[in-house]
Amino acid sequence: MSSLPEPAPVVRLPDGTYAYTDQLPAPVQPGPVPQVIHQHIHQAPPDRTVQRIALGSGIGAGTVAAGVYFGPLLVGALTAIAANLALLAFLAAVLAWGVHTVVRSIGGPDGQQAAKAIGKARRSRKAK
Repeated sequence: MSSLPEPAPVVRLPDGTYAYTDQLPAPVQPGPVPQVIHQHIHQAPPDRTVQRIALGSGIGAGTVAAGVYFGPLLVGALTAIAANLALLAFLAAVLAWGVHTVVRSIGGPDGQQAAKAIGKARRSRKAK
């Protein structure tokens, strides 16, 4: 027979290379198994009281969504209307003061008498 030694079996390593089993490195001894920790975190759910009340009272989710969407739009529109009315009231007060001043200064004695009569009428109303 032959005097050659029998070849060792060949294995394929995980990286894709081949090696003889008698040339493999020493196996890595596994370390301690990590301990599994079960941790329970308790957190309060988000507050959805308004949605629950709204949906529970018979109105649908579309109504809730419309309130969320159109609510700020309504507040913005009312604020714009209030600002316009405040500006108009200011302009009316300035124009009334201007007319009063012009009538009193240009109107001569009749204008001054009319301004005094209006002033007296206002004071008599406030006194009542």
